[in-house]
Amino acid sequence: MARRTKIIATIGPASDDEATLRGLIRAGMDVARLGLAHNTIDEAAARMADIRRIAALEGRYVGILVDLPGPKVRAASFGEEPVVLVEDSRVELRVGDHRSDATSIEVDYEGLLSDMEPGDRLSLGDGRVILEVREVAEESLLARVAHGGVLTGSPGLHIPSDRLSMRAPTDDDLRAVERFVELDVDMIAVSFVRSAEDLARLPVMPHPEGPIVVAKIETRAAIDDLPAIIEASGAVMVARGDLGSECSIEELPILQKEIIRQCIALGRPAITATQMLETMVNNPEPTRAEVSDVANAVWDGSSAVMLSGETAIGVNPVNVVSTMSRIAERADDAFDHRGWMSELSELRMTDTGDPDTAITDAMTQATARAVDELGISTILCISGSGFTVRSMARFRPSARIIGLSSNERTVRQLTLSWGTEALHLPEQGDLQRRVAAALEVARDRGAVQAGELVGLLAGTDVRSRSTNVLRVERVPEA
Repeated sequence: MARRTKIIATIGPASDDEATLRGLIRAGMDVARLGLAHNTIDEAAARMADIRRIAALEGRYVGILVDLPGPKVRAASFGEEPVVLVEDSRVELRVGDHRSDATSIEVDYEGLLSDMEPGDRLSLGDGRVILEVREVAEESLLARVAHGGVLTGSPGLHIPSDRLSMRAPTDDDLRAVERFVELDVDMIAVSFVRSAEDLARLPVMPHPEGPIVVAKIETRAAIDDLPAIIEASGAVMVARGDLGSECSIEELPILQKEIIRQCIALGRPAITATQMLETMVNNPEPTRAEVSDVANAVWDGSSAVMLSGETAIGVNPVNVVSTMSRIAERADDAFDHRGWMSELSELRMTDTGDPDTAITDAMTQATARAVDELGISTILCISGSGFTVRSMARFRPSARIIGLSSNERTVRQLTLSWGTEALHLPEQGDLQRRVAAALEVARDRGAVQAGELVGLLAGTDVRSRSTNVLRVERVPEA
């Protein structure tokens, strides 16, 4: 069985040349992430154009995810050489963006002194270093290194979300959204979401007219408002770095499972991110613990797993994606499809307030059972917005899912959906013509074989807001 769990790779200085981008696509990159915390808008826009051009040359659809920095706080650069912060040593933090060292750290956040109180704990570099605030002086914070470690570059500084006065999305975020909406970006990730109201502030149309909005769950407040945030988003990312700083470390795996479970029940793709193959930034192979972490993320039900520094600044980004692909594919092979379907049926399956959604829920659930009982190996989903495909994917069927849409942005957005091979369907006619065209397109692309029996889901016409047709069709001869 081919890999079903999708791979998101972050593009950075180690991976933005044409040869490496081609290699990433061939190795299995489904979605390219452009992080604005380390790039200007113009740099990210140029990379987006390059990725789309190269993907077209490779005959592939690759989704583009722009990750907004949000109220991200960073320390000024420690330089390229490792700097050791020794446990129980004293450091001073002040507002600035010039230089940091083992005794003095500059921070690019004007609210640093007003937001902090003695006793607060701050983490640097996804928890590599923990600082405890001892005193708030007139021009600086005096802190003790509670947990020492090694830092390089400009690491993020995590301030507890209930202390941070700055909210997401920031004014800079909103300006970036306007630019990338004009460029037809496929997905936009919002950092440090605290409530569903944060997502409502984005100036975007609902997808597919606008991008899929990905809510990054990395604050305690977001956990408290999780059901509303999932409802308001198009997808969710479990951002384990900052989330791990907001909650106890032993709680993180439980939260990861629960977030994914709630996302999939509502048909939202769930992304697991942060430090998945971290050692491959410098090494040719991951640790055994990292391999197990990726496999467990797959078995938890993740729609996609994400690589960050591993592909942005790592020594061999293509090898990282290839390795991730092999691990995910093997974990997919061992996935308990029947057990998952049984468990999912016990969760909320219909939205009684929306008849169209309820119909699609019922039809996709029936399809999942039918293809399992009939031994059908491929499901064709014809969808304008991608909702039908995502609804089908949440059942994690053993059958392959071919998502077909006449909307090219929908096709690119489906690169994030578990188990989905996305194809463009030019035909927009009546049901019979769309079914015939879908069978021909899938056959001509080699996705199905002539004579094969397939399941097919669609709406009665292109304007239908619900999926109300389930058919079993035989693929015609060419």
